[in-house]
Amino acid sequence: MEQTKGFHVAVVGATGAVGQQIIKTLENRKFPISQLTLLSSARSAGKKVEVNGVEYTLQEAKSDSFKDVDIAFFSAGGSISKELASHAVNAGAIVVDNTSAYRMDENVPLVVPEVNEKDLLNHKGIIANPNCSTIQMVVALEPIRQQFGLNKIIVSTYQAVSGSGAVAVEEMNSQTQAILNNEEFEPAILPVGSDKKHYQIAFNAIPQIDLFQENGFTYEEMKMINETKKIMHNPELNVAATCVRIPVAVGHSESLYIEVDKEGVTVEEVKELLKSAPGVILQDDPANQVYPMPADCVGSTDVFVGRIRKDLDNPKGFHLWVVSDNLLKGAAWNSVQIAESLIKLGLVK
Repeated sequence: MEQTKGFHVAVVGATGAVGQQIIKTLENRKFPISQLTLLSSARSAGKKVEVNGVEYTLQEAKSDSFKDVDIAFFSAGGSISKELASHAVNAGAIVVDNTSAYRMDENVPLVVPEVNEKDLLNHKGIIANPNCSTIQMVVALEPIRQQFGLNKIIVSTYQAVSGSGAVAVEEMNSQTQAILNNEEFEPAILPVGSDKKHYQIAFNAIPQIDLFQENGFTYEEMKMINETKKIMHNPELNVAATCVRIPVAVGHSESLYIEVDKEGVTVEEVKELLKSAPGVILQDDPANQVYPMPADCVGSTDVFVGRIRKDLDNPKGFHLWVVSDNLLKGAAWNSVQIAESLIKLGLVK
């Protein structure tokens, strides 16, 4: 990955699931890198990581880690972003932040390149990567919104366990094995590590992702609601979400009900629109049981849409099923895509 021409790139949280995916995505995209700095916690500092045949030593992420860095990807948790992102910006880097730390900051663009790439023109050093479940939803809905208008979204999510990290996937696997072996086990991670109670995820569905807020919605649900309005520049948009964790390792699924503004829109028109939409793959042939499933989306950077049908009672209502790899389009790929857009728009020197 060492090249004479390119950018000095730093990855903060290089050992985490998303950090590793960012590095892989940079490799796969042949991103123009002249120098790569891999930053981690003090615990992981000193370990060796091979990238594109070159061995790198992990360095501890500190306030002075960003000298001459052009683009810094942050995926080490919100507190680290809050602590170090401003230091990276002051050192001259553009920060692409994968945490929730800056998403709703009015001075920070919240960007999905297929939807609102032009918001990058207003960045002040930090760009926020939206929540994984928000990203795939807005990619699927933005073409519809542009063509037919959009005033209501009701979404129910079926979210993969990897959204809670590698340890949660390990917990799901060990619980599954324990149940099959008729052995006892003690849930310790899901739905939320810091909450009072923990429940099994194996052979179960947990209607809680993140902590509950006073209004009865979870923080994850409020992220989807608020981020969608911000990305689409429409604070009046009606959005409601119910977020559920299911025993799938990778790949978030979403059931969407939407209402468009335009009269007389047909299912065929929506399908034709999505066929040519950037970052979208239409899989919609019910007669032959063709529809998106998380098992088939792993490793893909696209958003898959199917089961498009008109509501039986509201002529402006439609139902859709949307699936995507939460670690790629939901995190790593969208981050790298933002960096590619920055280069394309001439925003990074």
